Amino acid sequence: MTSTNTALYTPLLGTLSVIPWTTGASNGERGAPFLLAYSLGDGRNGPEAGEEAMRTVLSEIGLSPGGDVVDVANTPGVGITMLVEAGRAVLTMPYLNAQCPVPPEWEQDARETGQVYLLVATKPWADGTPGLPVSEDRLRAFVGDEATLATAAHALLPVRSLTG
Repeated sequence: MTSTNTALYTPLLGTLSVIPWTTGASNGERGAPFLLAYSLGDGRNGPEAGEEAMRTVLSEIGLSPGGDVVDVANTPGVGITMLVEAGRAVLTMPYLNAQCPVPPEWEQDARETGQVYLLVATKPWADGTPGLPVSEDRLRAFVGDEATLATAAHALLPVRSLTG
């Protein structure tokens, strides 16, 4: 029998947070809803230990940092769910249960496309302090950084709601 050791990694990961954003609609198609999950890098043994812990945890739950996009709907055994309801997104993973407010257009896009693109950064982002506003330029700089993208886990999550 195999069991995960994610509880051991929590102090190493430090503060974990999520930020939603969407691309603009184009050519009559809905925008793509995204959700970024990341650590501030303030874990017990510093950012490098947090980065290593995040890679280990992601591998344990079936995601490969730096690997291909995983379609969770078609990949059994990946323990991630996304609930979108009443202006909130609820992300549940073995080591992270996060709830965040989402703008109406994000929620509409998520419902209409039926999925959310999840980016889990292994690279810490100390600039993304939970509860403080993050400018579009700062978010774009972090998410668009080659090192962030190359070392992150990428997944498509099916959108669920309480009503079905």
